[in-house]
Amino acid sequence: MEINVYTRSSCPLCDEAKDILNQHGLRYRERDIALDARLTTQFDTCVPVVEIDGKVRFRGKVDPILLQRLVDHAKRGG
Repeated sequence: MEINVYTRSSCPLCDEAKDILNQHGLRYRERDIALDARLTTQFDTCVPVVEIDGKVRFRGKVDPILLQRLVDHAKRGG
């Protein structure tokens, strides 16, 4: 699984999302939207955004149950 987390500094929801991903033992690439004007335009009001295998799966909040389903599905080769 390739996971990107679009964040910004001083974002409690971003910290929560990263904590949930860490609890699931997932590796991810963190991308600060403030460093890229295109990302700021795209995700300004909805961080954190979690993208898994090229598809945005979560905006604003990560649902741990849905995340576990996605992880399980990926492990089965789906």
